[in-house]
Order: sequence, then structure tokens, then C-alpha cells
Amino acid sequence: MKNKILKTIYAIVITAVLLSCDENYLDKYPIDKPSSSTFLKTETELEMAVVGAYRNLWFNNSGFGYSMALETMLDCTSDIGWERGEATWQELGNGKMDANNSVNRVIWTNCYIGIQRCNMITQNVSRIENVTDQAKVDRNVAEARFLRAYWYNHLVQLYGNVPLVTTPLELSESMVPKTSKEQVYDFILTELEEASASLPESYTVSDEIGRVTKGAALALKARVALYAGRWAVAIDAAKRVMDSGMFSLDDDYEGLFIKSKQLTSNEIIFDISYLTGNWSHALPQAVNTRMGRGYSSKIPTQALIDSYLCTDGLPIDQSPLFDPEKPYENRDPRLHYTCVVPGSVFDGYQFETHRDSLKCWNYRVDPPVRVANQDATNPYASFSGYCWRKYTNMENPEYLTRSETSIILLRYAEVLLNYAEAKIEANDIDQSVYDAINLIRERVDMPTISTGKSQAELR
Repeated sequence: MKNKILKTIYAIVITAVLLSCDENYLDKYPIDKPSSSTFLKTETELEMAVVGAYRNLWFNNSGFGYSMALETMLDCTSDIGWERGEATWQELGNGKMDANNSVNRVIWTNCYIGIQRCNMITQNVSRIENVTDQAKVDRNVAEARFLRAYWYNHLVQLYGNVPLVTTPLELSESMVPKTSKEQVYDFILTELEEASASLPESYTVSDEIGRVTKGAALALKARVALYAGRWAVAIDAAKRVMDSGMFSLDDDYEGLFIKSKQLTSNEIIFDISYLTGNWSHALPQAVNTRMGRGYSSKIPTQALIDSYLCTDGLPIDQSPLFDPEKPYENRDPRLHYTCVVPGSVFDGYQFETHRDSLKCWNYRVDPPVRVANQDATNPYASFSGYCWRKYTNMENPEYLTRSETSIILLRYAEVLLNYAEAKIEANDIDQSVYDAINLIRERVDMPTISTGKSQAELR
């Protein structure tokens, strides 16, 4: 009986194998995702591919923690920000990190994953059959070219010479030599110029708002050209954004970093948008004060605080308005919109960081009461004495760990400053330079810059 059962099982298995072995059986791999050999045969697949490329802007959870974008960390590579962590971003800014460092691996890998996705789009778009909307296809490709240029700009600014890859690569082709920084800049600037021709000035369909526009491509081109020292190119690109009439400065500087006010902003050119339930970030938790339920792990430095002018337009070492005993009074209003300083109120609590400030005021209750002060006693409180205020507005209590506040990548104020700086460096100083700078100063009631200054004075 046992042999009979075994013979029956063998017969069933052999029959099943034989019946399943038709001529197409081995062509069904992969079955859980599109095949790279056929992907992009439809306009729908192209749209899916572009959305997938955008996703890399988020940097997902690939090593930064808090689901934060790369842009929120780059200040920590400079002298205006500091990060408390094992792999310090300061070392990246100082050029002390090697390829084994986790921060470098995350940046390098994520940028090249995004580039590979864009390369797949530009390489395979010709496979699409029976195109019904050529303008949208062209726009999708232009979006991919913008994103690819965006990531290459990160790479070249952080690492200098980098491999320039414009077609999809297999693992066996991964040993690509570096391309010179100047050649990479050439590629980025050409890509952005050509992409801008197929991008719309704006979007009217609600679920497309936030995608790349012509203004974004030109604004990024102005930024890249400025860093590359190509003054004429930067001036031209910035001027085209200024002349487009699509953007203007918001009256409310503080509102630029508050979700409810971002939705109607005319200043934001391109940002990373978030939506709870789909994607969000926990930047507030990373940077908030300890009393504000944050970790204070990424903080402003004294150098940044000192860089803010007094309300007379003079630096603190020259202004008669500066009082060392009251150092945060009579200062550029943007200081208080950007940073939480001692004596100010954040999330309903008085912010005090002096080690003797064992208690602070809790303004969440009426009347206010004195409570134990975590910003002075917690071993992980801010060690510079300051915290960030930008992007931390708690309109919704859930924003601490699931914030929907957009991270701004390009805004009109930068375009104006890039235009002015490029004109100054080109020694082509005219009224438009003063106008661009003074527009930004006037927004927060800071004194304007008088005309007739030399290149050295304006620098």
C-alpha cells in the first residue's frame, strides 16, 4: 500500500510538472514586479516610474532617522549647525569622513538610486506604445531629468569629482571612473535648461501640485551656476524666474515654515510635500526643546546666533543697540523666527538653558506655574543653549512624530539673493542688485542697503 501511495504521488507530481512546462513557462520572471526588459511600455508605467523617482527626495528611513530629508541635515556640515550623534555631520563638512562612514553611504547610495531610476526613464521612454499625450510624456521625462540633476548637484557639492552615469547600469558595470566636477556641472546645467522647455509654469490639477515646474528648473540652474562660478549663467536663470511673474515674497516670513500657511505661499518654488498616512517626518521630535518633547539633537550654534544683525542693520560688534546682557533684543526678527533662544516661549514653556534654571514657567495652564526644567537638567538637552524653531510649529499635536510640514528645497528669496550675488561677483552692480536684496530686508522691516557700494562692500 505504501508503494502504491508513493507511485500515485510521483505520478501526480510528474503530471503537474509536464502540464505546466509550456513554452512560455520560463518567461514569467519576475512575477512580483515589472520586468526591466519591458518596463515603460505605457504612459501609466511612465507616470509610476516618475512618482517612484520623486520618492527618493524623502530619503525614506535610510539612515538619518526621523524620516528627514537630506536638506534638513546639511546645516550640520557647516558652522551654523551641530548634530549630536555617532557619525557627526561636522566631519562630512570638514572632509574627514571616508567611504566607510554611514552618513556617506546613505547619501551616496540614495542619490545614485534616484539617478538610476531617472536613467531608466530617460533610456526606456522610447518603448512606450501608442502615445496619447506626447506633452505629458515630455513633461514626465523633464521631471526625471530635473531630479537627476538635483541629485548630481548634491553629489558634486559634497564630493567634487563623481561618476557621471546617464544610462542604467548592471552590477557588472558598477566600476565607473569619476568625472571632473566641471564636466558634471556642464551636464547639470544643460539638463536643467533642456528640461525647463517641457515643464509647465504651474499645475492646476490638485494631485499634481508640488511637482517640478519651469521655475524650479531655472531656480536650481541659478543655484548650481552660482556655486560653479558661472556668473552670467546664474544671472540669466535667476532673471528668468524673476521675470516670469509666477513667484513673490510672502509677507509672513514665519509662515513659510508652518503647514497651513505653506498651502497658499507664492514664495515656495519646490518642496518635499508630506501627508500623514502616506508619508511624514519627525523633524520636530529631533530638534524640539526637551520641554517641547523633543531630543534637541540637531541644534543651532552660537556662530549662527551672532550672525544676525541688529535692527539698525549693523552687526553686533558694531551696533550701539547690542546689549551683551540682553543679547536677543533689538535683533533681526528672523533670529526669533528661526531659533529658540533663552527667555523665549516654545510649545507653552519658557525656554531656559542655564544650569541654575532648575525650574521654568509652564504657560499651558492658567495661571502659569513653575515646573522642573528639562532644558537645563536633562543630559541630552541642547548643549549650545539654542534650538531650532523652523519647521517645528505644532499646529497638530501629532506633528511631533508625524509632521506634514513641507521641507522647502527652493524658494523665491534664494533666487533674488542668487541673482544679486552673481551680479556682484560679475562686478555688474546696478539698481537691480539693491532692489533684490532690499525686497528681502523690507519684508521683516530691516534697514535697506544704500546704493553706491563697491563690490568689496557688498560682499
